[in-house]
This record gives sequence, structure tokens and C-alpha cells, in this order.
Amino acid sequence: MSKLDSASARLAAALGRVEEEALPLAEARAQSQAQKVRIAELAAERDKLLARLADLEDESRSLVSVNEEIETRLDSAIGEIRAALGR
Repeated sequence: MSKLDSASARLAAALGRVEEEALPLAEARAQSQAQKVRIAELAAERDKLLARLADLEDESRSLVSVNEEIETRLDSAIGEIRAALGR
């Protein structure tokens, strides 16, 4: 085998090893891209959920306020009824 043949065989072997190493890297890059897309989707969903949570917290505070007002009115009405009944 000549030096050229030997060098060619070593080059082919080296290229084979490079290809073996590059394939998982390419797959990892593709997975990375898919994961980046999924992360963006999850971040958007999180933002929507945070906005919804803020809305629900506002609604809850509003309901608490209304409930307190109703409680005050009911207590007042019960007091007036008791006063009218002489209790």
C-alpha cells in the first residue's frame, strides 16, 4: 500500500469518526430548536395565566368589597328589625 493509499484510508476513517460525532450534534441542535419553540410556547402560556390570575385577584377583591357592603347592610337591617320588634 502506498503512502497515498494509507493517507487516504486514514482520512476516510477520520471522516467517518467526524460524521459519527456530528450526527448526534445535529440531532441535539434539532432538539434544541424544538425545545426553544416549546419554551416560547410555555412562556406565552405563563404570561396568559399570570394575566388571568391578576384579573381573578382583582375580581376577588371586588367580591370581597361587595360582600362586606352586603354584610354591613344586612347587619343594619337586622338591627332595625330588632329595634322595631323591641328586642
